[in-house]
Amino acid sequence: MEFGERLKEIRTGLNYSQSDLSEKTGLTVRTIQRIENNEVKPSPHSLKVICEALDIAPSELLNKSDTKPYEFNLTIKITDMNQFLTDLKTLVKTHWKTILLIVLVIYLITNYTDIKAGILDGWNAF
Repeated sequence: MEFGERLKEIRTGLNYSQSDLSEKTGLTVRTIQRIENNEVKPSPHSLKVICEALDIAPSELLNKSDTKPYEFNLTIKITDMNQFLTDLKTLVKTHWKTILLIVLVIYLITNYTDIKAGILDGWNAF
């Protein structure tokens, strides 16, 4: 039995509709449909929230014979990293002034004594 079939069996055994599971997990109904139809593998986050919503352990859904573990993990890690980089670019692009201000404040706080000594030395030189 494949992952999607096991998920559907457990979900229907608990009398949850796909909409109910969607509300409990925060995933879209379409995502749940695609997982149950084995069109996609769930991300680690999706797997976690589905298991929490159904109150089951991930091992009840996962079957070692379904996937090649290394292929699955590598694909997820690359996808997650690409999403992280995209989010980071967007964050920097939209909030670069705030980030710069925070970095400057941290620099000033961590180097306060050196900056103060430099200013006082310069002031006393006059």
